[in-house]
Amino acid sequence: MVKLEELKVGLAINGLTSSGSVGLVAIEWHGKDLMTITYRDSNGKLGEQIIGRDLEEKLSISKDTKSWTFKADPEMFRLVSEAKRIKLAYLFDPLLAVHTSKITPLPHQITAVYDKMLHRQPLRYLLADDPGAGKTIMAGLLIKELIVRGDVKRCLIVAPGGLVEQWQDELFDKFQLYFDIITRDRINTSRTGNPFTELDMVIARVDQVSRDEDLKNKIIVEDWDLCVVDEAHKMAAHFFGNKINKTKRYRLGEILRDHSRHLLLMTATPHNGKEEDFQLFLQLVDKDRFEGKFRNGVHQVDPSDIMRRMVKEDLLKFDETKLFPERKAFTKEFALSKEEDTLYKKVTNYVRDEFKRAEKKSDKKKNVIGFALTILQRRLASSPEAIYQSLKRRR
Repeated sequence: MVKLEELKVGLAINGLTSSGSVGLVAIEWHGKDLMTITYRDSNGKLGEQIIGRDLEEKLSISKDTKSWTFKADPEMFRLVSEAKRIKLAYLFDPLLAVHTSKITPLPHQITAVYDKMLHRQPLRYLLADDPGAGKTIMAGLLIKELIVRGDVKRCLIVAPGGLVEQWQDELFDKFQLYFDIITRDRINTSRTGNPFTELDMVIARVDQVSRDEDLKNKIIVEDWDLCVVDEAHKMAAHFFGNKINKTKRYRLGEILRDHSRHLLLMTATPHNGKEEDFQLFLQLVDKDRFEGKFRNGVHQVDPSDIMRRMVKEDLLKFDETKLFPERKAFTKEFALSKEEDTLYKKVTNYVRDEFKRAEKKSDKKKNVIGFALTILQRRLASSPEAIYQSLKRRR
């Protein structure tokens, strides 16, 4: 117990704050029972507090005025120092995520993460390597590296419904990252009704979220540190004249773009052959830069600084050998037998005659009939047995 009259500038007092002893810097009396004291804590931070006689029983003068001693629990000190070492490990190991994961990454995977994406703050990037390049591995490396650097706490992965379990398994098995899949049951059993705020690492199905306005509103209650979109080309928009027709998936992409610090889009087919549609797609990466309708001779789409695309022929191993066997396409000629030649001519005549009849139908029926007849020719090229079965079913 310490009387207020005993408090002097320079003393170390216990019981004033929950953080431990503090050093008194200044004292100002207000009558006989109240005083304002200014103190400095062990971290050097100043504070001020009004105290009265009722606090005298809780106060005591600290005999050790040092802010540190050698009397702490050695096991706790070792635990704290190890945690600090791990927190700063990326400063001494620039490939920390690689060395702490159960993977053997390939050169193009390392360069994608550490040369192209990691230094971008904030990240807005389109990863468009060919199928088989291991885009899931690259995304896992990026997520883990940003986590160990303290840059990502909340992460959302949006993927097609058939791939969410694969994403969950790969991230856990290879990177020891546990993600929860958002399901209808998970939503119904969540305490607040919004699992997106209760969980920091989640995977959601693109169609489930894009078609449900309530879920889209729940996603943006709190912003995300990182959003990863798999098969991002499904988020498509198209020009109809000067009007933009946006799909529900595209509108979801706009929401993710506007409510995330980092955004990574992944697809093996970013371009559908129409430059104006491609520019709309790039608006998900940078809406200001790619604003407006693309016009040949006026606009030029150059996304090389925000997009990487590597085809299979360019993918190499560490010994500089090709990752995939070289593909060689050629036309092989063969002679038809007399019976096969007769069949081919009759099916071709049949297709030609039916096409002429289809042109007299409505546009919708004409397209359906044309598609069916094209399939017949492909079946004919496959094998005589295939076309035989097709014609047999039509009868």
